[in-house]
Amino acid sequence: MMKGVCFLVTVALLALASSLASASDPSPLQDICVAISDLKDGVFVNGKFCKDLKLASADDFFYYGLHIPGNITNPVGSMVTPVNVEQIPGLNTLGISMVRIDYAPYGQNPPHTHPRATEILVVLEGTLLVGFVTSNNENRLISKVLYKGDVFVFPIGLIHFQFNVGKTNAVAFAGLSSQNPGVITIANAVFGSDPPIDPDVLTRAFQLDEDVVKDLQSRFWWDNN
Repeated sequence: MMKGVCFLVTVALLALASSLASASDPSPLQDICVAISDLKDGVFVNGKFCKDLKLASADDFFYYGLHIPGNITNPVGSMVTPVNVEQIPGLNTLGISMVRIDYAPYGQNPPHTHPRATEILVVLEGTLLVGFVTSNNENRLISKVLYKGDVFVFPIGLIHFQFNVGKTNAVAFAGLSSQNPGVITIANAVFGSDPPIDPDVLTRAFQLDEDVVKDLQSRFWWDNN
């Protein structure tokens, strides 16, 4: 009798654990989503509303143009061409997207993060120095030089970069584990925010002279995405 009771309790606990594990909040698909009390004021959902299945077509799952090089004549020497839910509506709820990245000689995809996605990158042409930095408990740089056909992974949320160390153009494709991964380019966010961050904050945070901080804030920070 006791063995039977123990078995039933064990099954009940496992079922409860399974229920709790599957009841976690969904990953956010936008930067912020402020709660409201009156539904008539609501303007956003976590993802996009779905088309009636009977109205779906092949064009909802198709994108043309990823073979076209991006314009790399800019201050950072790179261009990211995204293919996410904005370009392919059929990606909605599927948790995946991709990008093409073009690099000029010695161009870079500056240090940035994707708050909602892990990234896996493959080099199609050229030679790239890539890397990411672990979180504050170590701030460890994990870096490698990649050649044609090489693959590298950037874990979700961590600061990472790519730098074309070759004398010719480079091209890479990357997959990301979100339909809307987001991108935060560190220099742009810190020194190019609108309105600007108080220089006193940045002076102490970066241990820089205030004039240097104000000079950096006065610059035009290029967005290559």
